[in-house]
Amino acid sequence: MHVIRLTTPVAFIIFKRPHTTEKVFEAIRQVKPYKLFIIADGPRQDRPSEAEKCEATRAIIDRVDWDCEVLKNYSEINLGCGKRVSSGLDWVFEHVEEAIILEDDCLPHPTFFRFCEELLERYRYDERIGTISGQNIQFGRKRDEYSYYFSHYNHVWGWATWKRAWKDFDLDMKKWSEIKEKGYLNNILTNTRTTYKWTKELQSTYDAMVDGLFNVWAYQWQLTCWMHNYLGIISNVNLISNIGFGSESTHTSGTRSRHANMPTEAVEFPLKHPPYMIRHLQADNFTQKTLFSYLHASLLQRFIWKMQKVLEDRYSKSLQRNLLFCCTSTDKKVELRR
Repeated sequence: MHVIRLTTPVAFIIFKRPHTTEKVFEAIRQVKPYKLFIIADGPRQDRPSEAEKCEATRAIIDRVDWDCEVLKNYSEINLGCGKRVSSGLDWVFEHVEEAIILEDDCLPHPTFFRFCEELLERYRYDERIGTISGQNIQFGRKRDEYSYYFSHYNHVWGWATWKRAWKDFDLDMKKWSEIKEKGYLNNILTNTRTTYKWTKELQSTYDAMVDGLFNVWAYQWQLTCWMHNYLGIISNVNLISNIGFGSESTHTSGTRSRHANMPTEAVEFPLKHPPYMIRHLQADNFTQKTLFSYLHASLLQRFIWKMQKVLEDRYSKSLQRNLLFCCTSTDKKVELRR
């Protein structure tokens, strides 16, 4: 397959996983972007081995062997996922108007880049759109005959956006109290239970921000998109495989999630554009029931998930099965905890 060289800047977010970083880097290398931004967090002081892993991961970037401007934003201290990603993207959009964004565990199909590039251009000045995502979690369900659909959810496992949208991002959730008090989520979400669960989850995120725990950023980005009525573009086929599930991951440590290592397939060109801009309610309801199923989980189910995580980190698979004989396999809280 002939690969057209990428003109859109790529932002690549890395940390301490050279194995996954190398695979995603090779995917980027295939399209040879003219401009590559690298955002890297520093090692945690209480984990001595991380400094070496961070160094090995950063060394992969030095393998750029094509005509490319490489801009590096490396933190020597550990900022945490929330602050590192958000401050890194702030820096990216000080330099460019739009970018394709990949984390070190989000392995794209080769057609992902062209998909993003064409849609970044098409919707560049359309302020109804905030995000373009290659991640599709409909598990083979083609929602219509077009190349993508519109969603109220903004997936961030392989995505793209514009400076015009990112400028609204608020890591600290400064307007959350007003949003909650006035019940604005009722105007966005489809039922009372979903609104209640999202309100509770966003309040927990806000409380963590107040306590100085900046471990997440994607909840805040989702809230930003909702508050500015941004729709997300979702590819009608899955273009991203998350290869990072496991003990080395910050938020996706469980290895049994159905969202881990999902197969990808090519999007066909020329793209078939929807003739309307309306969210696909059926697809969004499916997303809410599957990807965000943890929001509706009971305390017992959340305890079971927590125990599964502990056991996966500490014990063999055979022992896990014996200890969890009364538990059924289920998905975890995964994507938005990034």
